Formats: sequence, structure tokens, C-alpha cells
Amino acid sequence: MTTFASLALMAFPVAMAFAAANDLFTMKIPNLIPLALFASFVIVALLSRMPLDVFGMHVAVGFAVLTATFTLFALNLFGGGDAKLVAAGAVWIGPEHIMDYLLLITLFGGALSLLILGYRKWVPAAAFGFPGWAQRLNIDKGPIPYGIAIAAGALVVFPKTSLFLSLMT
Repeated sequence: MTTFASLALMAFPVAMAFAAANDLFTMKIPNLIPLALFASFVIVALLSRMPLDVFGMHVAVGFAVLTATFTLFALNLFGGGDAKLVAAGAVWIGPEHIMDYLLLITLFGGALSLLILGYRKWVPAAAFGFPGWAQRLNIDKGPIPYGIAIAAGALVVFPKTSLFLSLMT
């Protein structure tokens, strides 16, 4: 594998980890992250000599996921940054593993939500002088940094994808 291919391959896990950390500390996922994920996917698709029909399927899966997640956003059930991040991840994951990806996001999201709800109930963050981000997590009925669950699901599934495996050879 060339150095450039190695760097391109690292774009996905690095961007997902950055999105998770950013969501935890700021409760925001900047638009630049999903855009960078999509752009780096195009580069990796070219490097891996992905057939055009396969490329089209990856993009179609991403668009379908974006449609579904923006519907959830419109219903105020999902954050806009989360919607874009899930869709950008779906482009990388592709049709073969999209159900695994979405299932793992759901499972990790449930576990994360339970963890944060427990934190809110049993840890008086303000009394301990925790930093601002930890106190924001402690606000009753406040948002959940779902980017963590999205990144976790993505990072578990990604090494199983044909895109990842094609660049490892």
C-alpha cells in the first residue's frame, strides 16, 4: 500500500474520532467533518479503483441515509450534525454493511444515553467543579452527544468493509 493510500485510509477513522470528541466537548459536529469524509471517500474510491457502479451504490446509500436522518432531524428527534455524520459514514460503509452500521449506532447510542442519564442522576457535576463540557452533559433533559455512538459504530464496522480490505492489500 502506498503512503498516500495509507493516509487516505486513515481519513475515515480520524474524522470519526474527531467528530466524536468535538460532539462531546462542544455538542456540535462542524459541517466540515462530513464534507471532508465525503471528499476523502471520493479520493479513496479513485485510489482503490472502485468500479463506477459500486461508487454509485455507496453514494446512493449515503443519500438514502441522509434522507432518513434529515426526516428524524425535521421531527426534532436527531441533531443536524448527527444526521450529516451518519450519512457521510454510510458512504464509506456502503451497501454491504449498512445494516450493521445502523444497528451498532443504535446499540451504542442506547448505551451512551443510559450512561449519560445515570451521570445526570447520580453525579452532581457542578458541585465537583467539573469543566464546562462535563457540566453541559449533566443538564437534565439536555442533549446527548450522539456523535460518539455514530463514530463507535463506524469504527467497529469499517475494518470489515470491502473498501478497507481493498486498500489493505
